[in-house]
Amino acid sequence: MPVIDLRSDTVTQPTPGMREAMLTAQLGDDVYGEDPAVNALQQTLAERLGFAAALFVPTGTMSNLLGLMAHCERGDEYIVGQQAHTYKYEGGGAAVLGSIQPQPVEMDIDGSLDLDRVKAAIKANDFHFARTRLLALENTMQGKVLPLEYLAAARAFTEQHGLALHLDGARLFNASVRLGVSPTEIARHFDSVSVCLSKGLGAPVGSVLCGSEALIDKARRWRKVLGGGMRQAGILAAAGMYALDHQVERLAEDHANAQRLGQGLSEHGWAVEPVQTNMVYVQVGEHAQALQQYAAARQIRLTAAPRMRLVTHLDVGAADIVKVIDLFKAFRIEKN
Repeated sequence: MPVIDLRSDTVTQPTPGMREAMLTAQLGDDVYGEDPAVNALQQTLAERLGFAAALFVPTGTMSNLLGLMAHCERGDEYIVGQQAHTYKYEGGGAAVLGSIQPQPVEMDIDGSLDLDRVKAAIKANDFHFARTRLLALENTMQGKVLPLEYLAAARAFTEQHGLALHLDGARLFNASVRLGVSPTEIARHFDSVSVCLSKGLGAPVGSVLCGSEALIDKARRWRKVLGGGMRQAGILAAAGMYALDHQVERLAEDHANAQRLGQGLSEHGWAVEPVQTNMVYVQVGEHAQALQQYAAARQIRLTAAPRMRLVTHLDVGAADIVKVIDLFKAFRIEKN
């Protein structure tokens, strides 16, 4: 019986077409800048997002860290949301490895940061304080899409206050598909953007940092320091290129499946947050562990949390959604 894995969109397997692209990729030494597949991926993504340059790295955590370290020096500070990935889920890398102080602020329910709250967090130009240099946003944030109007306001705000603006765009393409706009319409508001290839796009590994030539040159140096220089990395880059060419528009299918899942769970009495992209958040409270175990026994993988996140992706089809809804229904009946 096939496993239905809703823990994350990072669990996908390469499609046959992607495996073929990896097998036939032309290779070189990327540390020397000679891998044609890596160079093509970097150029393509930079152009599609409206930037001058890009850098392929192993992980989204490294891509974000390189962005922060390229913008900030030792003793500088970046402002970020309390629940943002760059602050909460990346091991404190900015502080540990970059000597960059994070200044977290509370996030609004839609994933945005209130700009008045951000303004209050900016440090005065005083040697007692860290130097505020950067504002970091995330899109999508827990499956929610930041409105274009908000991005424009954030851009104007950072220009007014002399800050750079970085986007953790791990699921940038989910946001662009949801809004029905090109990814450039989102990325153009930022000084740097990190994009994951290994989440909704379905590549096995890899992320890309996009920015100016000067920023990417600096990031490339830090990539070497962090041990992120790879050799014949075109095998991985080819998977990313295939994903960009074949697996962006199909994200709408994941969104539709998430909508069906959220609606189905609601119809059976579960409290479900509004669904925008490929994430469904459902309140399961004290039943989290029991529900996870109940599902595991039926070949469905869930993450145990009172506010449970269910993530749709290319390896979850419409028939799988029906099975998951039926499982939640059956579990609820047994518990009642």
